[in-house]
Amino acid sequence: MITKTGVIAKKSGDKTVRVRVDSYVLHSKYKKNVLITRYFMVHDEKNAGKEGDTVIIVQSRPVSKRKAWTLLEIKERAV
Repeated sequence: MITKTGVIAKKSGDKTVRVRVDSYVLHSKYKKNVLITRYFMVHDEKNAGKEGDTVIIVQSRPVSKRKAWTLLEIKERAV
């Protein structure tokens, strides 16, 4: 089971949120850390997520064409 931690960037309609996941990777030539940002369309069954919430998502079977992740839990609510 693959899980990722990210921040909800946008509420994209009914039962869908867009989650931003940031990670650092080492650049092969310059040997510096580079920020990589990826966005995932996530299925939110209860419509519980709001913009700015820190969440844990888990990979699941495809729910639609672009959604293959499900909201597992909300770690921290936005102010």
